[in-house]
Order: sequence, then structure tokens, then C-alpha cells
Amino acid sequence: MANRRLSLRTLVFFGGATLMLAPAMATATLYTAALERRGEELQVEKLATRGELSANLLARRLYGVWMDVARMADLIDPADLANAREHIKFLSRLDGRYSWLGIADLEGKVLAARDGMLEGASVAQRPWFRRGLDAPTAVDVHEAQLLASLLPVSAEPYRFVDLAAPLRHDGSVAGVIGAHLNWKWVEEGMAALQAPGIDVLLLSRDRTVLFGPTDVVNKRLSVGSAFAASRVTSAFSSERWSDGNDYFTVIVPSVGFADLPSFGWSLLVRQNADDAMASTRELIRTFWFILGAGAVVVLMLLLCAAQWLRTPLLRLSEAAEAILVDPGSRPPHQETRFEEAARLSDALAHMQSKLLGRFQP
Repeated sequence: MANRRLSLRTLVFFGGATLMLAPAMATATLYTAALERRGEELQVEKLATRGELSANLLARRLYGVWMDVARMADLIDPADLANAREHIKFLSRLDGRYSWLGIADLEGKVLAARDGMLEGASVAQRPWFRRGLDAPTAVDVHEAQLLASLLPVSAEPYRFVDLAAPLRHDGSVAGVIGAHLNWKWVEEGMAALQAPGIDVLLLSRDRTVLFGPTDVVNKRLSVGSAFAASRVTSAFSSERWSDGNDYFTVIVPSVGFADLPSFGWSLLVRQNADDAMASTRELIRTFWFILGAGAVVVLMLLLCAAQWLRTPLLRLSEAAEAILVDPGSRPPHQETRFEEAARLSDALAHMQSKLLGRFQP
């Protein structure tokens, strides 16, 4: 039994499909991979830009109030308590960002303060006082301690950023002016930096979330980007968070402006990876759909071309087989589709004529 061979149509169809589609698929795979990488890079650039702008805006706002306290120190003379109280009263009414504003002498005794709060009390052990004796300073956010019993009852604990600067009299340090900046003012500034689908998280030195989504606020992060925040200049990572979602995360390692003292804060800007890449992946899906539709059309045309090539050769082979059986059978079809088939058709016709002449009496 003769070995069954592939037909010309099969060879043309599958051979042509392989030669055309294999390079196309390989190129398309490389292209879509490059497109996805570029989409990630664009998202990272967007997040990095937002992070840098957010850090700069937050730092500038803090720098402004820090400088305001430093300027107050130039206006207040601790030797004139009546005048100092007037200044504090005026500034407290003018600026509602401060929950407490007051001055203390070199021993740490509060001489004058907003609404008389803590007057006569000692703040000698408070970090803002000790640092404020030397230069304008700022102290990281903390909960109210001495003021806790003097402020209105609140469902949430009061939190402040402490600002301080030395007071001078006759060219010498005579005390310290201190201000407790209400943390809600910082939170309001951070809330204004948020964007739909993008979270800007404020981290403390020990990786505790000071501001961010409610499910992570006041929690210490254990994701890799949080550990890297204090050790890098800038970085990007794609990682899974505790909520089970994958996020693109950009690290802004410091929040500072000019000579504003460092709080040790850093920013993490994150975006859900699926949301971030949705438009790019939709573009890739559309590309594959168009490529697939084009491939179907190409295969259909290739099948038609294979059939077009096969038909004359099939007719000629059938005619040749018939001539072998009966030289007087019907003459081969006159093929004109392509030169090789036409030549073969003419050759078979001449061969049939010769055979007929040989067998005729």
C-alpha cells in the first residue's frame, strides 16, 4: 500500500500559515510585552510625579507655619507679659491651626498661653522646649499629653505637631515660644492631595501610617516598600498588600523643604495594579482581537489560494490516470491558471495524441 502523502492544498495552507503566522505571533507577543512594560513605566512616572508634588506641597505648608512661629518669636518680648498675651490672643484668633500657643521662660514655666491653658505649668521636659532653646524646631506628631484634660472632649485623641523657636531679650535667649499645630490641619492638606484610584500615604519614621486609607491608618506597614522608604532616594515596587490586592507603589523617602527640620516622614503613593493597567490591557486585548480577525481572513484567503493552485493539478493528475487506462479517454482540460499547469496540460495532450496514433491500425 502506497504511503499516503499530503495534498498540495494541505501543504500550501499549513506551510503558508506557519510562514506567515509564526513570525506575526512572535512579533505580536514581543510588541504587547513591550507595550505592557511601557504602560507600567508611564504609570510609575505618573505616580512618582504625584508623590514628589505631594511631598513638596505638604512640606511647603509645614514650612509656612514653622516660619510663622519663628517670626512670632521676633515679635514677642518675654519680659513684657501683657504685650505677649495680646500678641498670643491676636495670633490665636487670626490663625485657627494652632490648638495651643504659648511662651515659657528658661526654666520651662509657661508664662502666657492661648486662653490661659497651661499657664504656670512646666514644659521643661517637653522635646519642643528643649530643642526650641537652641533654634527654631519642629517635633513629630504625637498625642496630647499636658493638654489632654484642658481641651474639649473628642471622640478621637488630639494629635499635634510641635513647633518652637527661641525668644530673645536684649540679644540673649530668654525663653521659648511653642505652638501645637492641630494634626487635623495636616490631614486636611493630605486629603486634598488624593486622587481617584490613587492613595497617598504618609508614613512615620517607624513605618506607621499617619494618613492614608482607613484600613491601614495607625498601623505599621510590613510591605517591602515601607521598609525601603527610609533607605532609598526613590523607588518603585509592585507588591501585594494586606488587603490581597496588588499595587504599584512609588516611594518618596523624605518630606522636606528648605531648612524645615526633618520629621522622618516619607510618602508612599500606590495604585491598584489592575486599575492602573486597565487601559493598557484593554489596548492589548483590542490589538489581539484585530490580529486574530486579520489572521482568520488571511487563513481563509490562503485556503482559497491553496484550492486555486490544487484544482488544475488535480484535474491533470486525474486526466493522466485516465489516459493510462484508456488512451482514448477525454482529452486533458486546457489549463491556463499558471504556466506550469498550462505546460503540463499541453504535454499530456501531445502524449495522448501520440498514444492514440500508436494504437490505431
